[in-house]
This record gives sequence, C-alpha cells and structure tokens, in this order.
Amino acid sequence: MSDKKIYIFDTTLRDGEQVPGCKLNTPEKVEIALALDELGVDVIEAGFPISSPGDFRSVEAVCKAVKYATVCALSRAVEADIDSAGNAIRHAKRPRIHTGLGTSDSHIKFKFNSTREEIIERAIRAVKYAKRYVEDVEFYAEDAGRTDNEYLAKVVEAVIKAGATVVNIPDTTGYCLPEQYGNKIKFLMENVPNIDKAILSAHCHNDLGLATANSIAGIQNGVRQVECTINGIGERAGNTSLEEVVMVLKQHAYMGFETDIVTQQLFPLSQLVSTRMRMMVQPNKAIVGANAFAHSSGIHQDGFIKHRETYEIIDPVEVGVSESKIVLTARSGRAALKFRLQQIGFEPNGNIDELYRRFIEVADRQKEVREADLRMIIGDMHSHI
Repeated sequence: MSDKKIYIFDTTLRDGEQVPGCKLNTPEKVEIALALDELGVDVIEAGFPISSPGDFRSVEAVCKAVKYATVCALSRAVEADIDSAGNAIRHAKRPRIHTGLGTSDSHIKFKFNSTREEIIERAIRAVKYAKRYVEDVEFYAEDAGRTDNEYLAKVVEAVIKAGATVVNIPDTTGYCLPEQYGNKIKFLMENVPNIDKAILSAHCHNDLGLATANSIAGIQNGVRQVECTINGIGERAGNTSLEEVVMVLKQHAYMGFETDIVTQQLFPLSQLVSTRMRMMVQPNKAIVGANAFAHSSGIHQDGFIKHRETYEIIDPVEVGVSESKIVLTARSGRAALKFRLQQIGFEPNGNIDELYRRFIEVADRQKEVREADLRMIIGDMHSHI
C-alpha cells in the first residue's frame, strides 16, 4: 500500500440511508453504486443485509453490478449477521465483511451488560467467523471516540491478530475534537505492535460539525481509509462528507496524500443522491451547495471579476460545476452589474450610473435581481430616451 494513498470508503447506501425518509429501493441503490464506482471510490458499503430481505437483495444486486470497487456488507458481531453478510456479498468481485461491536465503557456496561475481557473475546470470534467467508474483514470498534485508548489498543491488536485487514475507529457520537481524535490514532499507531498488518479507518459523525476535521486529523496521524457519504448525509447530524475530505486533500497537496476520486463527478453525483434520497443539499454546503461558487457581496464580486482566485480556492469545473455565479442583490456594486449586463449581451457604455440607480431601486424591493429584471431595466431606460 502506498503511504500516500487514502482509500475512500463510501457508506451513502448504508449509513446515509439511515436518514429518516431517505430509503432507497434496489434500482436506486444500484444506480448510485454504479455512479460511485465510476467516481473512483475504493469501497462501497452496500447495506446491512440482516436488517431486512429487501436490504439483502439490494446488497446482492449491488455486488453483481459493481465492476471495480470492493463491496462491503455490515454486520454486528453475531454469527447470524455475519452469515447474512457473507451470503449477500458472494457475487462481489471484491467482497468485504464489516463486523464489530461497541468498545466504550458506556456500550460495554449499558448496551451489552458485559466486561472488557468478554468484548475482546467476542470481537476475536466475530473476525475469525467472518474470515470463513472472505479474506477481507473490517472490524469496527463502535464508540471508539469515547473508548479508553489503552483498552482500544488491546482490542485493535486482538482483532488484527485474528485476521482483520482493516480496523475502523469510529467517533460514533461525533464527540471528539480533532486534536483528541488525531491523538487517539497516533496512540494506536505507536502502541499496537501489529498495526502494520492492517489499515486504520476513520468513521466520524458530525454532531459537533467536526466530522471532516476529525477525519483529516486521523489521516495526519496514520489513518489510510476514510468512511464518508455523498453530501455528508447520515444518522443524526450526518457523516463525514466525501466531497469535503477529497477536496481538502486535493487543495492541501503539500500534505502528500491522494485519492483516486474523479473530482469532476462530485457535483453531478451530489445531485443524483439528493434527488434519489429526496433530501435537499443545503445551499451553503461546502463544495456542492448551490451557493458554494456564488458571489453576492459587491466587494467579493469586484475581487472575483478581477481575479477568480481572490475569492475562490477551488475552480468550480474541478468538481463538476460549469461556472461560478454572480448573484445580483442590493449588496452588489457597479462592477457586478456591468459584468452581468455584458453576460446577456448589453454593453452599458456611459449609462452605468443611471442603470445602477435603477438597479438598486429594483434590488431594494426583492431579494435577487434576475436576467428578466435587467432586461426590464434596460428596456425602461430606452423607452425614456
């Protein structure tokens, strides 16, 4: 494995689908899976087969359709779950079982009524059982974000020894600060003797708005797989946003990390997921939101018109957006007005001051001045000449 390569594990079809109202049928899952495969993701988590016959069939269908990516099925550390996952992914070209259980004291005491020792034994059994079906087994230590680091290191060491090829360190509740999560990964890298035998994976939730920051902190400290979703959708406040992690790494190339993602497909795929899941992308969403490349402040518009990089660190074409937008509002200046007039084929010449006065009158009455409004202003001026 190249130390520079960051594996992108997409869980839009599993964790993303846990959003209320975002249920996908099998054809929709296959459609999105094929788009993810073309995007260049390394792993597609297709679902949780034991949860329902419909989800089992969807995972099967995704496995048959996907050509390049590893296809993964989720299970708890329960034999019936693992059997279901193993059977569902039997047609995958590159199959993986993702199994695990909670490791924090809270989970051990209140969820499992168990002990630390028993949890390690269950984890080992689950990994060994999953290895009967596939060579590629990922183990998740649920609530690792709130798990004592020394105990977590023992769990990680044990599951790698049992055969886990990837170990997922989830910040299940979105609790960690980037420094805390980064230090947790650093501790594991330095204190698990067989850590070189597996890949560490980050699975961060966005309850405090830190999922992307935590994932990047994980990468900086040894994580080589990031689990994420398109548009950052997921349980509660969502998961790490795939497009954010990918573009952070691309924009900060000096860190030395790279992915295989075809970034020009990010916006079209964002729109596809939004449509199929009936979940609007918030306009101010980084990278793929409607306003991500829109400028409405006069100061920003003037700087952008003179030199795009003054206010844009990403060329919109890089993520599949055709062009940036100058949005005319009461905050816009003469430079923006002239720019938009030229876009619709009108050269203001010496009339810009009078045009601007009339433009402001319209802008004060409505939130945005559109092309039809500009044509009306121009026509009105001409009729009074």
